[in-house]
Amino acid sequence: MQGNTKTLNRSFLIGLLMAFAVAIAAALLAKLPFLKVVGPLALAILIGMGINHFVRVKQEYRSGIEFSSKKLLRAGIILLGLRLHLGDLHGAGAGAFFYAGMLLVAALGLVYGLARLLKVDRTVSLLAACGTAICGAAAIVALAPLMRARENQVALSVAVIAVMGTLFTIAYTFLQPLLPISSEQYGFLTGGTLHEIAHAVAASQAGGEEAEDMAIIVKLTRVALLVPVALLIGVYTAKQESIGFSIKRLPIPWFIFGFLAMALVNTASFLPDTLVDVLVSLSYILLGMAMAGLGLNATLSIFKKSGKSLFYAVLLGSLLVALLGYGLIFILKLG
Repeated sequence: MQGNTKTLNRSFLIGLLMAFAVAIAAALLAKLPFLKVVGPLALAILIGMGINHFVRVKQEYRSGIEFSSKKLLRAGIILLGLRLHLGDLHGAGAGAFFYAGMLLVAALGLVYGLARLLKVDRTVSLLAACGTAICGAAAIVALAPLMRARENQVALSVAVIAVMGTLFTIAYTFLQPLLPISSEQYGFLTGGTLHEIAHAVAASQAGGEEAEDMAIIVKLTRVALLVPVALLIGVYTAKQESIGFSIKRLPIPWFIFGFLAMALVNTASFLPDTLVDVLVSLSYILLGMAMAGLGLNATLSIFKKSGKSLFYAVLLGSLLVALLGYGLIFILKLG
């Protein structure tokens, strides 16, 4: 019995170390100029999927890998709340909030509707819609437990959002000098319509510091809206499964409230900036391990079934959201 326990512990640690190694590799690769816009989270899942496809991870290592993809995910998301300063959201004014909120609702409806029209699985459609509307991979992995999403479904959604966000980031960077808008307005556009935080930051740099600051504020407004979206999805899931609306039974990811608590800690400046920086870096390592776990447990077969349809749905949906975001800048008189 003791020998079996030691074997299990060793296998668990090997799985955990595999996820850690993939996360570190992704973080290092994300520093390269041509991979920076992809981001370490998306790279981690893509590397993990590649390893699992070509090497095939042994079954005994799955426990450590699944621990990374589930438990460490929650810890990473909670710590990520330290990036959010509620004062920045208030300072941006009601215009930034309405701008972010309107685009979030539009992205959810457009991407989900288009994906379902192209006969993409319901869960994958909703995951991709949330990734487009809120904050890319982080939103997908945070909301996946509410939808009872399988790892292959999460992996597909993250991969498509990663590719799409990278393409749009590059396009925005080249279009910025041609757009008849101010630096601040360009910040609104990138923060309100691009997929990942990394995408918004990377693209907004073409407009200067003013654009980058506004992009981060608008983007973090969308991140904050993850909580009400999670609550709505929790209520919807409970209704679909006919389990009633008891708050105790709702499949709500309570760790998201930990995310908000960390945002309050950051807003109140309870922790020194150096410690906050360390904890945010740790959050990305934990999230990277979670994404690596998803990739190491995923197979590429799902791409053959619905990957192309989902790609087209997210592409068209993202284009429409970008056009809407551009128009709303003038309608709401932002910047």
